[in-house]
Amino acid sequence: MTVRAILFDKDGTLLDFEATWGALFEALALDLAGGDEKRAAAMLLAGGYDEETGRIRSGSALGAGTTVDIVRLWYPELAGEAFDAVVRRIDDAFAVHGRHGSVLLPGVEEVLAEIADMDISMGVATNDATATAVEALAALGIDRYLPNVYGYDSVPHPKPAPDIVFAFAAATGVDPSDIAVVGDNRYDIDMARAAGAGIAIGVLTGNSSAADLVAHADIVLASIRDLPAWLAGRRPPLGPARDDEEADDGDGDGGE
Repeated sequence: MTVRAILFDKDGTLLDFEATWGALFEALALDLAGGDEKRAAAMLLAGGYDEETGRIRSGSALGAGTTVDIVRLWYPELAGEAFDAVVRRIDDAFAVHGRHGSVLLPGVEEVLAEIADMDISMGVATNDATATAVEALAALGIDRYLPNVYGYDSVPHPKPAPDIVFAFAAATGVDPSDIAVVGDNRYDIDMARAAGAGIAIGVLTGNSSAADLVAHADIVLASIRDLPAWLAGRRPPLGPARDDEEADDGDGDGGE
């Protein structure tokens, strides 16, 4: 395959998951629990907090789910407007924190710039709200590389369903078979599979281990810092005829 577009997961792939969200989850649970520390601790455990590691477990509601998933878990008795109000309350907290508390993983901006120079379209698939993701990426100064951002509320069915890949394919004009999906979680890999994406790439910078990903992803990289070299090895070199055409007319239609 030739990679013509890349759809990145956000947290754990571009952003440091724990540094960005760990403290916020604790504060949010305590707030929603009305200051009851025991109840807040129980909410975090149910959401995916691992007491042994002090981290959020792979595939958990807090680690991979949407705000709707979190509210269903924490407030199974709610429905209708009461349910929607808690979703909005959590999304608002995520949005405020995302603008000011998001932490990039090392080397991300340099990697995105390098991939942009390869003329590869890029986008983001996240189970955060779309506006939250857009604002966080803008605050970090990497939004210019990532014009296509899809949150759980941008499609009928969020990750691990294929909808975001299809939306990204339509926006970029790239067939799913030429799209690489890159993420730190099984949700990302399963989304890629469901959509018929060309390749599913796991990274180890989030809350999944190599054991979590290696049996499911096509390839597992330490981080996206390994991606440009991998892409350079997979992308076919331009032949002499194409090189000559580009040198003659400079119309920029060479390369994929």
